[in-house]
Amino acid sequence: MSLSISTTMSPFPLLILLFISIPFAQSKLSIDYYKHSCPDFQRIVREIVTTKQLSNPTTAAGTLRVFFHDCMVEGCDASVLISSNHVNSAERDADLNLSLPGDAFDVVIRAKTTLELTCPGVVSCADILAQTTRDLITMVGGPFYKVRLGRKDGLISKASRVEGNLPRVNHTMDTMIKVFANKGFSIQEMVALTGGHTIGFSHCKEFADRLFHFKKTTQTDPAIHPKFADALKRTCAHYKTDTAMSAFNDVMTPGKFDNMYYQNLQRGLGLLTSDHALVKDPRTRPFVELYATNQNEFFKAFSRAMEKLSILHVKTGHKGEVRHRCDAFNSIRT
Repeated sequence: MSLSISTTMSPFPLLILLFISIPFAQSKLSIDYYKHSCPDFQRIVREIVTTKQLSNPTTAAGTLRVFFHDCMVEGCDASVLISSNHVNSAERDADLNLSLPGDAFDVVIRAKTTLELTCPGVVSCADILAQTTRDLITMVGGPFYKVRLGRKDGLISKASRVEGNLPRVNHTMDTMIKVFANKGFSIQEMVALTGGHTIGFSHCKEFADRLFHFKKTTQTDPAIHPKFADALKRTCAHYKTDTAMSAFNDVMTPGKFDNMYYQNLQRGLGLLTSDHALVKDPRTRPFVELYATNQNEFFKAFSRAMEKLSILHVKTGHKGEVRHRCDAFNSIRT
């Protein structure tokens, strides 16, 4: 939507219009939000993140996934960190969240524990999750992007609200585009955010149908590179009984945040049905091709999309709280 303003208009109404155009909650966020209230915030988070990632190399991928799952449901308010209790089934117990990695929860808890000793009751779990995600992405080779701070922790976390807000691995491209569009993301932003699959892994059950039950006449999806398919079949041979079996999303450089994920898609090395759909669909294929050949373009697009994701439906003021513990509301809620 364009806005034409006369050059003879007084600057005061213009300032009002510009202020109104900024979502009020977002306008309260700032990069140096904790400059006076918790000046060691960034240093503490960085030290916790470094120690955790060095000891558990999958932490970066896990935290990025948890952050995405948090922001897409209720907004970036740490609602995914809440544990269920006798009166509430929380987000993390929805079937889409049951496989979220413990290392991601642990790194946030470690940072929160240290921050509570340094500046008690000041830093929200939502801000910790946003900051640790960015720091971890950067640590494994990904782009640096700005994290605006000042989020409050959400007051609602319900498993029943997860479905429909997160993409599933077997979704059609139409459905995937709709899920992201409902959150305000373009097709290009969706492809850029999916590039987070350049790190991390997926459990065999999430792509087993492509290996063993593709069609009645074709056991294995022919779009998968034959040698890659054979290796996956060996890895996932007992996936029904050994549910922990998994494979790297990026088989070439699984621990490095780069553009190899997109190159893999073009070679038949995409793991999930939704991955392969990106290179198959004419609406998304041009972006896959762009990011496969130009890592700088991918990094720029990913950074912009992450900055946008990180302020999605944030809570400020009385719309949230600063939790004492990241896994529990400050008072029991139903």
